Amino acid sequence: MNPVARAALSSWDWRPEVIIVLLIFGPLFILGWRRLRAISGPAKNWRSLGARWRPVLYISGLLVIGIALMSPIEVLVQQLFFVHMIQHLLLIMVAPILLLLPNPMPFVLWGLPTSARLTVGGWLNSILNKGSATGRILRKLTNPLAVWFIMITFIIGWHDPNMYNAALRNDLVHDIEHVSMFIAGMLFWWTVTGAGPRLHKNLSRPAKIAFVLAAIPPNMALGVVLSFAQQPIYSYYSDMPRLWGISVMNDQRISGIVMWIPGSMMYFMAALVLIAQILSGEGKKPTLEDPPWLSGEALAAPGIITGKGN
Repeated sequence: MNPVARAALSSWDWRPEVIIVLLIFGPLFILGWRRLRAISGPAKNWRSLGARWRPVLYISGLLVIGIALMSPIEVLVQQLFFVHMIQHLLLIMVAPILLLLPNPMPFVLWGLPTSARLTVGGWLNSILNKGSATGRILRKLTNPLAVWFIMITFIIGWHDPNMYNAALRNDLVHDIEHVSMFIAGMLFWWTVTGAGPRLHKNLSRPAKIAFVLAAIPPNMALGVVLSFAQQPIYSYYSDMPRLWGISVMNDQRISGIVMWIPGSMMYFMAALVLIAQILSGEGKKPTLEDPPWLSGEALAAPGIITGKGN
């Protein structure tokens, strides 16, 4: 095996800032889930707070972030464009979906000590309140149209040759790229999943389908451009040692295909799940409310989680 490839595949970059975040939010979620499950009792159905799939998905989402940012993937992105594209898909599509589907806010809040939970709940309620200036600004920035625009702007913008090369040559810019893409992905899938805090009325499933499908054309366009370009778009990779006999142009074509097909398929799959829910009548079922975490004792402002009054 190529010595560079061998070194890359055996390298793990144990970044303290990433590890600290994972070690904070993982235990908080598990502790909060255990507390709510103890109060509400065994899960009655898959939508119950105590359902076991919730911590499984959430911890899986944290693990995906760890793998994307600290595994050999992070090393190989310096040599192979298509690995960098896979890393972006993990941060934009896979991790956010896994983190948001369990509706993590009540669990993370319940993982805090009681006094801290009430303090944080009251603080969130004050800044997210409709009457506050911060709340009004956040509602404007997080309406579906704005979220769609933010998502597409970050994806397309970071693939500008100058921006992309700068991210690969400067660690700080690279970190900013990852953080901004992850935030954009979280905002996008937050709108789709309807996870708390709900600053807006939850979109209907047909609206969510339209929202998700609207992201496909620009995503496919970027993939097509990368796949059919006749010369290297990113000069950085032209100067890197080539691994496994993959030329610069083939690497670029593979990257375009990754963005074009698997990337677009994520949106298609989300739309199909929403369509299946409509056909099964899932959308007509009332939202289950669990008194233990909607009570005044649970949070200073339960509307943060439920979206009531928004």
